[in-house]
Amino acid sequence: MTQIHQTSQNINDTIHDLRSALDYLRDMPGQLLETDTEVDCDAEVSGVYRHVGAGGTVARPTKEGPAMVFNNVKGFDDAKVAIGLLSSRKRVAALLGMDEQYLGLQIGQKLAETIPPAPIAEGKHIDCQEVVHLATDPDFDLRRLVPAPTNTPEDAGPYVTMGLIAGHSPFNSDTDVTIHRLCIESKDTMGMWITPGSRHLGAFFEQWKEKGEDMPVTVSIGLDPAVYMCAGFEAPTTPLGYNELQIAGGIRGRAVELAPALTVPETCIAHAEYVIEGYLSITDTVREDVNTNTGKAMPEFPGYTGEAKPELPVIHVTAVTHREHPIMQSCIGPSHEHVSMAGIPTEASIYKMVETAIPGRLLNVHAAPCGGGKFVAVLQFKKSSINDEGRQRNAAMLAFSAFSELKHVFLVDEDVDIFDMSDVMWAMTTRFQADTGLITIPGAHCHVLDPSNDPAFAPSIRVHGIACKAIFDCTVPYDLKDEFQRCRFLDIDQDKWAAELAH
Repeated sequence: MTQIHQTSQNINDTIHDLRSALDYLRDMPGQLLETDTEVDCDAEVSGVYRHVGAGGTVARPTKEGPAMVFNNVKGFDDAKVAIGLLSSRKRVAALLGMDEQYLGLQIGQKLAETIPPAPIAEGKHIDCQEVVHLATDPDFDLRRLVPAPTNTPEDAGPYVTMGLIAGHSPFNSDTDVTIHRLCIESKDTMGMWITPGSRHLGAFFEQWKEKGEDMPVTVSIGLDPAVYMCAGFEAPTTPLGYNELQIAGGIRGRAVELAPALTVPETCIAHAEYVIEGYLSITDTVREDVNTNTGKAMPEFPGYTGEAKPELPVIHVTAVTHREHPIMQSCIGPSHEHVSMAGIPTEASIYKMVETAIPGRLLNVHAAPCGGGKFVAVLQFKKSSINDEGRQRNAAMLAFSAFSELKHVFLVDEDVDIFDMSDVMWAMTTRFQADTGLITIPGAHCHVLDPSNDPAFAPSIRVHGIACKAIFDCTVPYDLKDEFQRCRFLDIDQDKWAAELAH
Protein backbone atom coordinates (compact mmCIF):
# COMPACT_ATOMS: atom_id res chain seq x y z
CA MET A 1 0.00 0.00 0.00
CA THR A 2 1.17 3.53 -0.70
CA GLN A 3 2.69 5.16 2.36
CA ILE A 4 0.31 7.62 4.03
CA HIS A 5 0.86 10.32 6.59
CA GLN A 6 -0.06 9.90 10.23
CA THR A 7 -2.60 12.07 12.03
CA SER A 8 -1.08 15.38 13.10
CA GLN A 9 -0.90 15.61 16.89
CA ASN A 10 -0.81 19.38 16.53
CA ILE A 11 -4.23 19.36 14.84
CA ASN A 12 -5.67 17.21 17.61
CA ASP A 13 -4.31 19.58 20.23
CA THR A 14 -5.75 22.56 18.34
CA ILE A 15 -9.28 21.48 17.33
CA HIS A 16 -11.88 20.29 19.82
CA ASP A 17 -15.08 22.09 18.76
CA LEU A 18 -16.61 24.13 15.93
CA ARG A 19 -14.98 27.40 17.00
CA SER A 20 -11.46 26.02 17.10
CA ALA A 21 -12.09 24.42 13.69
CA LEU A 22 -13.15 27.78 12.25
CA ASP A 23 -10.10 29.44 13.81
CA TYR A 24 -7.92 26.84 12.11
CA LEU A 25 -9.55 27.50 8.73
CA ARG A 26 -8.97 31.24 9.08
CA ASP A 27 -5.26 30.51 8.77
CA MET A 28 -5.77 28.39 5.63
CA PRO A 29 -5.85 30.54 2.47
CA GLY A 30 -9.12 30.27 0.59
CA GLN A 31 -10.85 27.88 3.02
CA LEU A 32 -13.19 30.24 4.93
CA LEU A 33 -15.38 33.09 3.74
CA GLU A 34 -17.05 35.32 6.34
CA THR A 35 -19.67 37.91 5.50
CA ASP A 36 -21.52 40.67 7.36
CA THR A 37 -24.19 40.99 4.68
CA GLU A 38 -27.60 40.25 6.19
CA VAL A 39 -28.89 36.83 5.22
CA ASP A 40 -32.35 35.28 5.59
CA CYS A 41 -32.45 31.69 6.87
CA ASP A 42 -35.47 31.15 4.62
CA ALA A 43 -33.68 29.60 1.60
CA GLU A 44 -31.13 32.41 1.21
CA VAL A 45 -28.27 30.77 3.16
CA SER A 46 -28.36 27.73 0.89
CA GLY A 47 -29.10 29.84 -2.17
CA VAL A 48 -25.88 31.76 -1.61
CA TYR A 49 -23.76 28.74 -0.71
CA ARG A 50 -24.90 26.83 -3.78
CA HIS A 51 -22.81 29.30 -5.79
CA VAL A 52 -19.92 29.60 -3.32
CA GLY A 53 -19.01 26.00 -2.57
CA ALA A 54 -21.79 23.42 -2.25
CA GLY A 55 -20.64 20.96 -4.94
CA GLY A 56 -21.92 17.39 -4.68
CA THR A 57 -25.13 16.59 -6.53
CA VAL A 58 -26.44 20.17 -6.27
CA ALA A 59 -27.84 21.49 -9.58
CA ARG A 60 -25.25 23.30 -11.65
CA PRO A 61 -23.84 25.89 -11.51
CA THR A 62 -22.15 24.92 -8.28
CA LYS A 63 -18.55 24.25 -7.31
CA GLU A 64 -16.17 23.38 -4.52
CA GLY A 65 -15.34 26.45 -2.50
CA PRO A 66 -14.63 27.73 1.01
CA ALA A 67 -16.78 27.20 4.07
CA MET A 68 -18.93 30.20 4.95
CA VAL A 69 -19.93 32.01 8.13
CA PHE A 70 -22.86 34.43 7.99
CA ASN A 71 -22.38 36.94 10.80
CA ASN A 72 -25.62 38.89 10.24
CA VAL A 73 -28.66 36.59 10.36
CA LYS A 74 -32.06 38.21 9.91
CA GLY A 75 -34.17 37.85 13.05
CA PHE A 76 -31.31 36.50 15.17
CA ASP A 77 -29.24 39.32 16.65
CA ASP A 78 -26.90 37.13 18.67
CA ALA A 79 -26.35 34.13 16.37
CA LYS A 80 -24.32 33.21 13.31
CA VAL A 81 -24.75 30.45 10.72
CA ALA A 82 -21.86 28.31 9.44
CA ILE A 83 -22.20 26.11 6.38
CA GLY A 84 -19.95 23.96 4.21
CA LEU A 85 -17.28 23.20 6.79
CA LEU A 86 -16.94 19.64 5.42
CA SER A 87 -17.85 20.28 1.78
CA SER A 88 -14.26 19.85 0.60
CA ARG A 89 -12.20 16.68 0.94
CA LYS A 90 -9.08 18.85 1.22
CA ARG A 91 -10.66 20.76 4.10
CA VAL A 92 -11.77 17.59 5.90
CA ALA A 93 -8.25 16.19 5.63
CA ALA A 94 -6.77 19.40 7.05
CA LEU A 95 -9.24 19.49 9.94
CA LEU A 96 -8.47 15.86 10.84
CA GLY A 97 -4.72 16.06 10.19
CA MET A 98 -4.90 13.31 7.57
CA ASP A 99 -4.02 12.66 3.94
CA GLU A 100 -6.65 13.87 1.47
CA GLN A 101 -6.38 10.83 -0.82
CA TYR A 102 -6.32 8.24 1.96
CA LEU A 103 -8.91 9.64 4.37
CA GLY A 104 -11.03 6.50 4.26
CA LEU A 105 -8.06 4.22 4.87
CA GLN A 106 -6.73 6.31 7.74
CA ILE A 107 -10.08 6.63 9.47
CA GLY A 108 -10.50 2.88 8.96
CA GLN A 109 -7.25 2.35 10.83
CA LYS A 110 -8.72 4.30 13.76
CA LEU A 111 -11.35 1.57 14.15
CA ALA A 112 -8.63 -0.36 15.96
CA GLU A 113 -7.66 2.63 18.14
CA THR A 114 -11.00 3.83 19.48
CA ILE A 115 -11.49 5.81 22.71
CA PRO A 116 -14.98 5.74 24.27
CA PRO A 117 -16.74 9.04 25.04
CA ALA A 118 -16.52 10.11 28.66
CA PRO A 119 -18.41 12.39 31.06
CA ILE A 120 -16.94 15.85 31.31
CA ALA A 121 -14.94 16.32 34.50
CA GLU A 122 -16.97 17.44 37.49
CA GLY A 123 -16.81 21.20 37.89
CA LYS A 124 -15.50 21.79 34.37
CA HIS A 125 -17.25 24.48 32.35
CA ILE A 126 -19.96 23.10 30.05
CA ASP A 127 -19.92 25.23 26.91
CA CYS A 128 -23.27 24.11 25.53
CA GLN A 129 -25.18 25.15 28.67
CA GLU A 130 -24.03 28.75 28.99
CA VAL A 131 -27.55 29.91 28.08
CA VAL A 132 -30.65 27.87 28.96
CA HIS A 133 -34.20 28.17 27.58
CA LEU A 134 -36.83 25.91 29.14
CA ALA A 135 -39.96 24.93 27.23
CA THR A 136 -42.00 25.79 30.35
CA ASP A 137 -41.21 29.46 29.71
CA PRO A 138 -44.31 31.03 28.08
CA ASP A 139 -42.09 32.84 25.55
CA PHE A 140 -40.26 29.67 24.47
CA ASP A 141 -40.23 29.24 20.69
CA LEU A 142 -37.81 27.01 18.78
CA ARG A 143 -38.32 29.08 15.65
CA ARG A 144 -36.94 32.19 17.36
CA LEU A 145 -34.21 30.40 19.30
CA VAL A 146 -32.64 28.19 16.60
CA PRO A 147 -31.70 29.81 13.25
CA ALA A 148 -32.31 26.64 11.23
CA PRO A 149 -32.30 27.37 7.49
CA THR A 150 -34.51 26.01 4.77
CA ASN A 151 -32.64 24.73 1.71
CA THR A 152 -35.23 25.87 -0.85
CA PRO A 153 -38.47 27.90 -0.92
CA GLU A 154 -40.36 24.58 -1.24
CA ASP A 155 -39.07 23.06 2.00
CA ALA A 156 -41.56 21.82 4.57
CA GLY A 157 -40.00 24.15 7.13
CA PRO A 158 -36.72 25.00 8.85
CA TYR A 159 -34.51 21.92 9.09
CA VAL A 160 -31.79 20.97 11.53
CA THR A 161 -29.43 19.22 9.12
CA MET A 162 -26.31 18.91 11.30
CA GLY A 163 -27.97 17.71 14.48
CA LEU A 164 -26.30 14.73 16.14
CA ILE A 165 -29.07 12.86 17.94
CA ALA A 166 -28.10 10.85 21.01
CA GLY A 167 -30.26 8.07 22.43
CA HIS A 168 -29.99 4.84 24.34
CA SER A 169 -31.69 1.49 24.83
CA PRO A 170 -34.17 1.26 27.71
CA PHE A 171 -33.11 -2.34 28.34
CA ASN A 172 -29.30 -2.19 28.50
CA SER A 173 -26.33 0.18 28.30
CA ASP A 174 -26.31 0.48 24.50
CA THR A 175 -26.03 4.06 23.17
CA ASP A 176 -25.89 5.58 19.73
CA VAL A 177 -25.50 8.86 17.85
CA THR A 178 -26.93 9.49 14.39
CA ILE A 179 -27.81 12.41 12.14
CA HIS A 180 -31.47 12.45 11.09
CA ARG A 181 -33.73 14.80 9.16
CA LEU A 182 -35.37 17.12 11.71
CA CYS A 183 -38.07 19.61 10.69
CA ILE A 184 -39.10 22.32 13.15
CA GLU A 185 -42.91 22.06 13.13
CA SER A 186 -43.98 24.39 15.95
CA LYS A 187 -42.68 26.37 18.89
CA ASP A 188 -41.85 23.18 20.79
CA THR A 189 -42.02 20.23 18.36
CA MET A 190 -39.89 18.72 15.63
CA GLY A 191 -40.65 15.94 13.17
CA MET A 192 -37.94 13.29 12.87
CA TRP A 193 -37.55 10.96 9.89
CA ILE A 194 -35.85 7.65 10.62
CA THR A 195 -34.70 5.94 7.41
CA PRO A 196 -36.40 2.52 7.51
CA GLY A 197 -34.24 -0.34 8.75
CA SER A 198 -30.87 1.38 8.68
CA ARG A 199 -30.43 3.40 11.85
CA HIS A 200 -29.75 2.15 15.34
CA LEU A 201 -31.76 4.92 16.98
CA GLY A 202 -34.71 3.43 15.11
CA ALA A 203 -34.05 0.09 16.82
CA PHE A 204 -33.87 1.83 20.20
CA PHE A 205 -37.12 3.67 19.39
CA GLU A 206 -38.85 0.33 18.82
CA GLN A 207 -37.57 -0.81 22.22
CA TRP A 208 -39.04 2.29 23.88
CA LYS A 209 -42.34 1.52 22.17
CA GLU A 210 -42.16 -1.99 23.61
CA LYS A 211 -41.58 -0.49 27.06
CA GLY A 212 -44.43 1.99 26.54
CA GLU A 213 -42.42 5.13 27.25
CA ASP A 214 -41.30 8.09 25.14
CA MET A 215 -37.62 8.06 24.20
CA PRO A 216 -35.35 10.75 25.70
CA VAL A 217 -33.06 12.34 23.10
CA THR A 218 -30.67 15.24 22.70
CA VAL A 219 -29.70 16.98 19.48
CA SER A 220 -26.19 18.48 19.52
CA ILE A 221 -25.43 21.04 16.79
CA GLY A 222 -22.15 22.76 15.89
CA LEU A 223 -19.41 20.25 16.65
CA ASP A 224 -15.80 19.21 16.16
CA PRO A 225 -15.53 17.91 12.56
CA ALA A 226 -14.18 14.60 13.89
CA VAL A 227 -17.50 13.99 15.63
CA TYR A 228 -19.48 14.57 12.44
CA MET A 229 -17.12 12.36 10.44
CA CYS A 230 -17.73 9.40 12.75
CA ALA A 231 -21.52 9.64 12.58
CA GLY A 232 -21.72 8.22 9.04
CA PHE A 233 -20.57 4.71 9.98
CA GLU A 234 -23.17 1.96 9.76
CA ALA A 235 -23.46 -1.79 10.31
CA PRO A 236 -21.71 -4.14 9.92
CA THR A 237 -18.71 -1.90 10.66
CA THR A 238 -20.52 -0.43 13.65
CA PRO A 239 -23.14 -2.93 14.89
CA LEU A 240 -26.11 -2.16 17.13
CA GLY A 241 -24.87 -0.77 20.43
CA TYR A 242 -21.61 0.57 18.97
CA ASN A 243 -21.40 4.27 19.78
CA GLU A 244 -19.62 5.97 16.88
CA LEU A 245 -18.25 8.68 19.17
CA GLN A 246 -15.48 6.24 20.10
CA ILE A 247 -14.16 6.55 16.52
CA ALA A 248 -13.99 10.33 16.94
CA GLY A 249 -12.07 9.69 20.15
CA GLY A 250 -9.61 7.56 18.19
CA ILE A 251 -9.20 10.27 15.55
CA ARG A 252 -8.45 12.96 18.14
CA GLY A 253 -6.58 10.73 20.57
CA ARG A 254 -8.88 11.76 23.44
CA ALA A 255 -12.41 11.05 24.58
CA VAL A 256 -15.33 13.09 23.31
CA GLU A 257 -16.65 14.91 26.38
CA LEU A 258 -20.31 14.41 27.27
CA ALA A 259 -22.52 16.49 29.54
CA PRO A 260 -25.78 15.42 31.20
CA ALA A 261 -28.83 17.05 29.67
CA LEU A 262 -30.83 19.33 31.97
CA THR A 263 -34.37 18.10 31.32
CA VAL A 264 -34.09 14.53 29.99
CA PRO A 265 -32.08 11.46 31.10
CA GLU A 266 -29.61 11.60 28.21
CA THR A 267 -26.21 13.08 27.41
CA CYS A 268 -25.11 15.65 24.86
CA ILE A 269 -21.82 16.87 23.38
CA ALA A 270 -20.37 19.23 26.00
CA HIS A 271 -18.72 21.54 23.46
CA ALA A 272 -21.72 21.86 21.12
CA GLU A 273 -22.97 25.27 20.03
CA TYR A 274 -26.63 24.28 20.50
CA VAL A 275 -28.37 21.38 22.23
CA ILE A 276 -32.07 20.62 21.82
CA GLU A 277 -33.48 18.32 24.51
CA GLY A 278 -36.75 16.42 24.39
CA TYR A 279 -38.68 13.19 24.11
CA LEU A 280 -39.37 11.28 20.90
CA SER A 281 -43.03 10.35 21.25
CA ILE A 282 -44.07 6.74 20.74
CA THR A 283 -47.64 7.84 19.89
CA ASP A 284 -47.66 11.36 18.43
CA THR A 285 -46.96 12.00 14.75
CA VAL A 286 -47.03 15.02 12.47
CA ARG A 287 -47.42 15.55 8.73
CA GLU A 288 -44.00 16.88 7.72
CA ASP A 289 -45.31 19.76 5.59
CA VAL A 290 -48.13 20.74 7.95
CA ASN A 291 -47.00 24.38 7.80
CA THR A 292 -46.43 24.70 4.04
CA ASN A 293 -48.60 22.11 2.29
CA THR A 294 -46.05 21.88 -0.53
CA GLY A 295 -45.86 18.09 -0.50
CA LYS A 296 -42.10 18.52 -0.34
CA ALA A 297 -39.66 17.88 2.50
CA MET A 298 -36.14 19.11 1.67
CA PRO A 299 -33.37 18.37 -0.85
CA GLU A 300 -31.80 15.01 -0.14
CA PHE A 301 -28.32 13.71 -0.99
CA PRO A 302 -29.18 12.08 -4.38
CA GLY A 303 -30.00 15.57 -5.72
CA TYR A 304 -33.80 15.45 -5.60
CA THR A 305 -36.24 17.01 -3.15
CA GLY A 306 -37.81 14.38 -0.94
CA GLU A 307 -41.53 14.00 -0.50
CA ALA A 308 -43.01 15.18 2.78
CA LYS A 309 -43.79 12.21 5.01
CA PRO A 310 -47.44 11.90 6.09
CA GLU A 311 -46.58 10.76 9.62
CA LEU A 312 -43.32 11.56 11.34
CA PRO A 313 -42.60 10.76 14.99
CA VAL A 314 -42.66 13.96 17.04
CA ILE A 315 -39.93 15.20 19.36
CA HIS A 316 -41.55 17.19 22.17
CA VAL A 317 -38.83 19.69 23.01
CA THR A 318 -38.21 20.36 26.68
CA ALA A 319 -35.25 22.77 26.46
CA VAL A 320 -32.76 24.52 24.20
CA THR A 321 -29.32 25.29 25.56
CA HIS A 322 -26.48 27.02 23.75
CA ARG A 323 -23.22 28.85 24.02
CA GLU A 324 -23.08 32.61 24.29
CA HIS A 325 -23.12 34.11 20.76
CA PRO A 326 -23.92 30.67 19.28
CA ILE A 327 -23.07 29.45 15.79
CA MET A 328 -25.72 27.39 14.02
CA GLN A 329 -24.10 24.78 11.77
CA SER A 330 -26.00 23.67 8.69
CA CYS A 331 -25.49 21.90 5.38
CA ILE A 332 -27.19 21.56 2.01
CA GLY A 333 -28.64 18.07 1.65
CA PRO A 334 -27.14 17.23 -1.78
CA SER A 335 -23.87 19.11 -1.21
CA HIS A 336 -20.35 17.70 -1.05
CA GLU A 337 -20.65 18.04 2.73
CA HIS A 338 -22.94 15.01 2.69
CA VAL A 339 -20.44 13.24 0.42
CA SER A 340 -17.77 13.79 3.07
CA MET A 341 -19.84 12.73 6.07
CA ALA A 342 -21.34 9.66 4.38
CA GLY A 343 -18.69 8.77 1.82
CA ILE A 344 -15.48 8.79 3.81
CA PRO A 345 -16.86 6.39 6.46
CA THR A 346 -18.13 4.27 3.53
CA GLU A 347 -14.58 4.16 2.16
CA ALA A 348 -13.26 3.16 5.58
CA SER A 349 -15.84 0.38 5.93
CA ILE A 350 -15.17 -1.02 2.46
CA TYR A 351 -11.40 -0.94 2.93
CA LYS A 352 -11.64 -2.66 6.33
CA MET A 353 -13.86 -5.43 4.93
CA VAL A 354 -11.79 -6.08 1.80
CA GLU A 355 -8.40 -5.79 3.49
CA THR A 356 -9.50 -8.35 6.08
CA ALA A 357 -10.57 -10.86 3.42
CA ILE A 358 -8.10 -10.11 0.59
CA PRO A 359 -5.12 -8.35 2.19
CA GLY A 360 -2.76 -6.21 0.17
CA ARG A 361 -4.71 -5.95 -3.10
CA LEU A 362 -7.09 -3.03 -2.52
CA LEU A 363 -5.00 0.12 -2.83
CA ASN A 364 -7.71 2.72 -2.26
CA VAL A 365 -11.45 3.43 -2.32
CA HIS A 366 -13.42 6.50 -3.31
CA ALA A 367 -17.12 6.97 -2.54
CA ALA A 368 -17.69 9.28 -5.48
CA PRO A 369 -19.65 12.56 -5.21
CA CYS A 370 -21.98 11.50 -8.05
CA GLY A 371 -23.41 8.90 -5.67
CA GLY A 372 -23.74 11.27 -2.74
CA GLY A 373 -21.12 9.27 -0.86
CA LYS A 374 -23.46 6.29 -0.62
CA PHE A 375 -24.40 4.89 -4.04
CA VAL A 376 -21.12 4.72 -6.02
CA ALA A 377 -17.70 3.39 -5.00
CA VAL A 378 -14.55 3.20 -7.11
CA LEU A 379 -12.12 0.48 -6.00
CA GLN A 380 -8.47 0.67 -7.06
CA PHE A 381 -7.29 -2.95 -7.17
CA LYS A 382 -3.83 -4.31 -7.91
CA LYS A 383 -3.38 -7.72 -9.53
CA SER A 384 0.13 -8.92 -8.71
CA SER A 385 -0.13 -12.36 -10.30
CA ILE A 386 -2.43 -14.47 -12.43
CA ASN A 387 -3.86 -15.86 -9.19
CA ASP A 388 -5.35 -12.44 -8.43
CA GLU A 389 -7.58 -12.59 -11.49
CA GLY A 390 -11.18 -12.60 -10.30
CA ARG A 391 -10.34 -11.43 -6.81
CA GLN A 392 -11.26 -7.88 -7.87
CA ARG A 393 -14.86 -9.07 -8.30
CA ASN A 394 -14.76 -10.70 -4.88
CA ALA A 395 -13.68 -7.32 -3.54
CA ALA A 396 -16.69 -5.67 -5.20
CA MET A 397 -19.07 -8.17 -3.59
CA LEU A 398 -17.42 -7.52 -0.22
CA ALA A 399 -18.00 -3.79 -0.77
CA PHE A 400 -21.74 -4.43 -1.08
CA SER A 401 -21.57 -6.40 2.18
CA ALA A 402 -19.66 -3.61 3.91
CA PHE A 403 -22.24 -0.98 2.93
CA SER A 404 -25.68 -2.20 1.95
CA GLU A 405 -26.84 1.10 0.41
CA LEU A 406 -24.13 0.90 -2.27
CA LYS A 407 -25.57 0.59 -5.79
CA HIS A 408 -22.65 0.68 -8.25
CA VAL A 409 -19.03 -0.46 -7.87
CA PHE A 410 -16.37 0.46 -10.44
CA LEU A 411 -13.21 -1.66 -10.42
CA VAL A 412 -10.08 -0.03 -11.85
CA ASP A 413 -6.36 -0.75 -12.01
CA GLU A 414 -3.63 0.97 -10.04
CA ASP A 415 -2.81 3.42 -12.86
CA VAL A 416 -6.27 5.04 -12.72
CA ASP A 417 -6.95 8.14 -10.60
CA ILE A 418 -10.04 7.12 -8.63
CA PHE A 419 -10.72 10.75 -7.64
CA ASP A 420 -11.00 11.84 -11.29
CA MET A 421 -14.24 10.48 -12.76
CA SER A 422 -13.00 11.35 -16.25
CA ASP A 423 -10.12 8.94 -15.66
CA VAL A 424 -12.53 6.31 -14.33
CA MET A 425 -14.70 6.76 -17.43
CA TRP A 426 -11.56 6.45 -19.58
CA ALA A 427 -10.91 3.08 -17.97
CA MET A 428 -14.50 2.09 -18.57
CA THR A 429 -14.26 3.17 -22.21
CA THR A 430 -11.00 1.37 -23.02
CA ARG A 431 -10.96 -1.55 -20.54
CA PHE A 432 -14.60 -2.60 -20.26
CA GLN A 433 -16.94 -4.71 -22.38
CA ALA A 434 -20.49 -4.89 -21.08
CA ASP A 435 -21.04 -8.52 -22.06
CA THR A 436 -18.16 -9.70 -19.86
CA GLY A 437 -17.38 -6.84 -17.47
CA LEU A 438 -20.90 -5.98 -16.27
CA ILE A 439 -22.18 -8.05 -13.34
CA THR A 440 -25.72 -7.30 -12.23
CA ILE A 441 -27.39 -8.23 -8.96
CA PRO A 442 -31.14 -7.66 -9.36
CA GLY A 443 -33.67 -7.45 -6.55
CA ALA A 444 -31.28 -6.19 -3.87
CA HIS A 445 -32.28 -3.61 -1.27
CA CYS A 446 -30.49 -0.30 -1.71
CA HIS A 447 -31.98 3.03 -0.59
CA VAL A 448 -35.46 4.54 -0.61
CA LEU A 449 -34.17 7.99 -1.63
CA ASP A 450 -33.02 6.85 -5.08
CA PRO A 451 -36.12 7.67 -7.18
CA SER A 452 -35.19 5.08 -9.81
CA ASN A 453 -35.51 2.32 -7.20
CA ASP A 454 -39.24 2.07 -7.84
CA PRO A 455 -41.65 -0.24 -9.71
CA ALA A 456 -42.83 2.72 -11.81
CA PHE A 457 -39.27 3.18 -13.11
CA ALA A 458 -38.35 -0.46 -13.64
CA PRO A 459 -41.01 -3.22 -13.80
CA SER A 460 -38.53 -5.73 -12.36
CA ILE A 461 -38.60 -3.85 -9.04
CA ARG A 462 -41.29 -5.21 -6.73
CA VAL A 463 -40.97 -2.78 -3.80
CA HIS A 464 -39.74 0.82 -3.58
CA GLY A 465 -36.12 0.85 -2.40
CA ILE A 466 -35.11 -2.27 -4.30
CA ALA A 467 -32.38 -1.86 -6.94
CA CYS A 468 -30.37 -3.77 -9.48
CA LYS A 469 -26.88 -3.39 -8.09
CA ALA A 470 -24.05 -3.50 -10.62
CA ILE A 471 -20.31 -4.14 -10.79
CA PHE A 472 -18.39 -2.51 -13.64
CA ASP A 473 -15.14 -4.42 -13.95
CA CYS A 474 -12.88 -1.94 -15.74
CA THR A 475 -9.65 -3.78 -14.89
CA VAL A 476 -7.33 -5.28 -17.47
CA PRO A 477 -7.01 -9.10 -17.40
CA TYR A 478 -3.67 -9.89 -15.78
CA ASP A 479 -2.29 -11.68 -18.83
CA LEU A 480 -2.98 -8.59 -21.00
CA LYS A 481 -1.50 -5.95 -18.69
CA ASP A 482 1.53 -5.36 -20.91
CA GLU A 483 -0.78 -4.42 -23.79
CA PHE A 484 -2.57 -1.74 -21.78
CA GLN A 485 0.30 0.47 -20.67
CA ARG A 486 -0.50 4.17 -20.53
CA CYS A 487 1.69 6.64 -22.40
CA ARG A 488 4.96 7.01 -20.52
CA PHE A 489 5.94 10.67 -20.30
CA LEU A 490 9.28 12.03 -19.17
CA ASP A 491 9.65 11.95 -15.39
CA ILE A 492 10.78 15.56 -14.93
CA ASP A 493 12.88 17.12 -12.19
CA GLN A 494 10.08 18.60 -10.07
CA ASP A 495 12.49 20.74 -8.01
CA LYS A 496 13.73 22.39 -11.19
CA TRP A 497 10.17 23.21 -12.28
CA ALA A 498 8.74 23.88 -8.81
CA ALA A 499 7.71 27.47 -9.53
CA GLU A 500 5.94 26.56 -12.72
CA LEU A 501 4.22 23.52 -11.20
CA ALA A 502 2.90 25.65 -8.34
CA HIS A 503 0.56 27.48 -10.73
